Amino acid sequence: QVQLVESGGGLVQPGGSLRLSCAVSGNIYVIDVMGWYRQAPGKQRELVATITRHGRTSTADFVKGRFTISRNNAKKTAFLQMNSLKPEDTAIYYCNTKVFGNLQGSYTKDYWGQGTQVTVSS
Repeated sequence: QVQLVESGGGLVQPGGSLRLSCAVSGNIYVIDVMGWYRQAPGKQRELVATITRHGRTSTADFVKGRFTISRNNAKKTAFLQMNSLKPEDTAIYYCNTKVFGNLQGSYTKDYWGQGTQVTVSS
């Protein structure tokens, strides 16, 4: 069974920082891509950032220059460093991973964490 556990959320003032962690466990071949999504009340879930197993990153325009995604392949853990937080960053943040479905990597399987709440308020 594959499990993703997020941590690091909480309450922070505007301009503050938080670091989210996502630890993956279970029977897997290779973690191909990891990503962070967020969902605010009344809004659709949106992609925040992704990182491949080779370390290539992509971030949404609305977090460029403020958020940084990283990963430790040996520890099977992804991170999201969030700086200069704004009230509009308030959301539940979810970790997602695309895992090799076989040794060849010809297809992947998606898994989601339970989410961690980030609240930015003065």
